[in-house]
Amino acid sequence: MDYERAGERARALVSKMTVEEKASQLLYNSPAIERLGIHEYNWWNESSHGVARCGTATVFPHSIGLAATFDGVLIHDVADVISTEARVKYNQHEKYGDYDIYKGLTFWAPNINIFRDPRWGRGQETLGEDPFLTSFLAAAYINGIQGDGEFLKAAACAKHFAAHSGPEGSRHSFDARVSEHDLWETYLPAFEKAVRCGVAGVMGAYNRLNGEPCCGSRRLLTEILREQWGFRGYITSDCGALRDFVDGHKCCDTPKEAAAMALHAGCELNCGDVYSHLIDAYEEDLITEEDITKAAESLYTIRFLLGEFEEKRPWSELPYSLLDCREHRALNLKAAEESIVLLKNEGGYLPLDEIGRASC
Repeated sequence: MDYERAGERARALVSKMTVEEKASQLLYNSPAIERLGIHEYNWWNESSHGVARCGTATVFPHSIGLAATFDGVLIHDVADVISTEARVKYNQHEKYGDYDIYKGLTFWAPNINIFRDPRWGRGQETLGEDPFLTSFLAAAYINGIQGDGEFLKAAACAKHFAAHSGPEGSRHSFDARVSEHDLWETYLPAFEKAVRCGVAGVMGAYNRLNGEPCCGSRRLLTEILREQWGFRGYITSDCGALRDFVDGHKCCDTPKEAAAMALHAGCELNCGDVYSHLIDAYEEDLITEEDITKAAESLYTIRFLLGEFEEKRPWSELPYSLLDCREHRALNLKAAEESIVLLKNEGGYLPLDEIGRASC
């Protein structure tokens, strides 16, 4: 994928926008700019084990089950099928001018958080508790989703950056206290691997990390992601995470302050409504037009890489009959079979006996 060429085209298009138009594009449900021929676009879609939140699709075992296969080739093949079906759906939605939620090509997956705390409610969405396995399988998934052609087949997004997996009930105010050793050995390797293999997006986490909100952390989003690892994609907040700056973490008094904090840190897209206050922040000199422009250019680089503005969009010839077709179902069965893990009760280690087995 040619980020340089896509970036040039993005800068040229964004330069034609007013500051208000640019700011509007930093919301996940980006409105149309009709005078420039830009239709609305909703960045929120999901694909962790199938693109199934909008009609028929092949639904594979969830991520924790796929990880149990220990098979990178299989994970790649599963992700390739998911992005194929995503393109099929996208083609249909385009045909009818339907740009609603769950109908775009920017997927907020994989979840590569380390599943360490059983009180967290989304462990099944992860690839498990091992940093090496998570890194390996995340790369396979990302490469399968995005493909290796001139355009992104679909855009993967590694989430939630970083150290997100605390108690579910306090996820909007939780402060993850992590040592530097644990941070770099446990929580960051999979994200670095995702960046090194070209992931298109990274999503910031709800929680604080050692006192600092992840979606407002310049250290995480700019110094580590951009400067240290060379990340070239886009950065989005988790949904409602910027509102947590005010209501949960209480590090900002107003939404415009939260918007300014996140944008300065490097968060370019807001899943939520806090970035509707960007113009207020701009008018009060909390941010500059250059800050808004830079974020908009990053987002439009991804949209160009997806082929949205091509006269003939890539993968437009894929037939609707591919959705949940026989070949995809066969791969689904294989994934399900290989995800099953059985324990042998050799030596009587497990508390099972003939009566216990019969009662189960």
